[in-house]
Amino acid sequence: MLWPKSVRNRLRAGGDQEIVQSYPYRSACPSTLWADLVAEADDELFFAGYTSYFLWTQVPAFAQTLRRKAESGCRVRFLLGDPNGAVTRQREEIEDVTLTVSTRISMTLEQLDRMGPVEGVEARFSAAADAVNHISLSVFRFDDQALVTPHLARLVGHDSPLMHLRRRADGGMFSRFAEHAEELWMGGVPVPAERVR
Repeated sequence: MLWPKSVRNRLRAGGDQEIVQSYPYRSACPSTLWADLVAEADDELFFAGYTSYFLWTQVPAFAQTLRRKAESGCRVRFLLGDPNGAVTRQREEIEDVTLTVSTRISMTLEQLDRMGPVEGVEARFSAAADAVNHISLSVFRFDDQALVTPHLARLVGHDSPLMHLRRRADGGMFSRFAEHAEELWMGGVPVPAERVR
C-alpha cells in the first residue's frame, strides 16, 4: 500500500532475490563476468557444463588461473559428458553442426591434458543414466554464485538462456541448481587417465 505499483514491480521478492541477472542467450553474458567470477572464487569452481569447451576461449589465461586457484586450495571440478556416449551421439544428430558435441568435449579434455596433473583439479564424465539430465542443464558454480543455462530444444549452448544466481539462503534457486550438479557429480565416473593425459 505504501509503494506505487510501478516500484513494487521493480523490487525483487521471494525466490527471485537470487537472480542477479538473466540473459536471453548465453553468448549475451559478458565474457568479463565469467572471468570475474572465476577470479573471485576462493573455495569452489565447478564447471558442470556438458562440454565446457568455450571457457578456454572466454576466460583469459584460464588454465593458468585454474592452476593458481587449485594450488591455493580452491577445489576445481569439471563434469563433462561422455564423448562416446549414446546421449552425446543423439545430441550431435539433433544439433547437426560442424563443431560436434564430442569434439567440444575433446577440446576440454585436451586443455586439461595440457595443464598436466594438478592437485585439486578433478574431472568426471556424467553417468550414462544421468546424461540426459546433464546435457539439458549446465551449471557453473563459483563459490556462492552460479551461471545456469537450461538448454532449449535443438539449440546449442550459446543460443540458450543464462541466469546469473547468487546464494541468499538454503533452499533457494542457487541451492536447487547446485544440488542438481552435485547429484550428477556423485553419480559420475572419473575420466580415464588416457583421456586426459
